[in-house]
Amino acid sequence: MLMEIVGYAASILVGVSLGLIGSGGSILTIPILVYLMNIPPSVATSYSLFIVGVAALAGSIKGIKENLFDQKVATYFGIPSLISIFIMRKFVVPFLPKILFTIFEFPFTKDLFIMLVFAVLMIAASFSMIKRKIFFAGDNKEINKYKIALKGVFVGLLTGFVGVGGGFLIIPTLVFAAKLPMKNAVATSLIIIAANALIGFAGSIDSTTIHWGFLLSFTSLSVLGIFAGIFLSKKISNENLKPAFGWFILGTGIYILVRETLF
Repeated sequence: MLMEIVGYAASILVGVSLGLIGSGGSILTIPILVYLMNIPPSVATSYSLFIVGVAALAGSIKGIKENLFDQKVATYFGIPSLISIFIMRKFVVPFLPKILFTIFEFPFTKDLFIMLVFAVLMIAASFSMIKRKIFFAGDNKEINKYKIALKGVFVGLLTGFVGVGGGFLIIPTLVFAAKLPMKNAVATSLIIIAANALIGFAGSIDSTTIHWGFLLSFTSLSVLGIFAGIFLSKKISNENLKPAFGWFILGTGIYILVRETLF
């Protein structure tokens, strides 16, 4: 009971993360669902897609009102991403065997593989946050739409497999490949995250038992969190926050690796 209360409280942080830095929501969602709410990883990936998708959609309203959303870039990135995530959730993940393979009589299950891939992803994401990488505003050079589309396919496959929104991958792509200014990249990223996550969730409805009461309660708190994050973003420096969040993500990723392999 105590862990569930902590989990619901932590759900607010999912939205706060999206509102403050435009990414990181799903990186928090999966561990909360698996370790605090005791939801199997294969189910948690589906839940995560819905939670992050709805929260990102709510957070995107401000960017749309301020005309920061770039429809052309979102199309180049989003369509390949949407196709690949739907294929992954509809035709790949549901048909993976429960036990993928065995090493020295140790069963390597689908859930274990999901969590290990997710942990590696968390660690990689943490390094990009800790480094304090500076994103410069876009220039007038012609964008490489094929490179953007290829990145979209990659993010879609990743999103579909481990249930992440992929904001930490999408934003650098929009800044460097699509030449968008940072504010436009964050606003456009939220739209792409919302579309990717909700399409991915739709692709997994047939193969997942959904407990709607829990899912809607958790999601509602995350939506409240994203509005709180948007408010706080006006008062807290993004550049100062990201490294601290990166260290937290690094520690969580290492914890998942140790827990899943040694215990």
